[in-house]
Amino acid sequence: MAYIPKDAEWYIAELVIECNIEGNPHNVIHVNIVLVRASSPEDAFEKAEELGYQSNDTYLNPKNQTVTFTYRGLRHLDVIHDELEHGAELMFEEKIGICESELQQILTPKSQLAIFRPLKPVDSSKPDYTSKEIMDEVAKMMSGDSVIERL
Repeated sequence: MAYIPKDAEWYIAELVIECNIEGNPHNVIHVNIVLVRASSPEDAFEKAEELGYQSNDTYLNPKNQTVTFTYRGLRHLDVIHDELEHGAELMFEEKIGICESELQQILTPKSQLAIFRPLKPVDSSKPDYTSKEIMDEVAKMMSGDSVIERL
């Protein structure tokens, strides 16, 4: 078993969630990285699984297709060794023997980081897992304009 500090209370989990849209042959996989507060690795596992199962959901999209989210399992679960504060290390990955060209391939320029990329128009070829209920509510809030038409 990995080294777990005596006072460890935070863990990081990667939850794998599968999304299926009725009539669409392509599934969508989300890997959600979440914090888990727990008293032991076993407690962390149970709480991570509980968070995963809370992701299970079914609803209609704006095209009246059934959208189903299903928790499939954990991809990763590890303890956080540091106190949660600015600069705390949450997880790490080790690579050995990486040449400069490989190193450059794993670096992302600022303009390509997800947080700085501009929003793209909705790609109609992608599975639509938006919630009809939420989109209808947004449309009402936008003074009756159809949000779907603007997308």
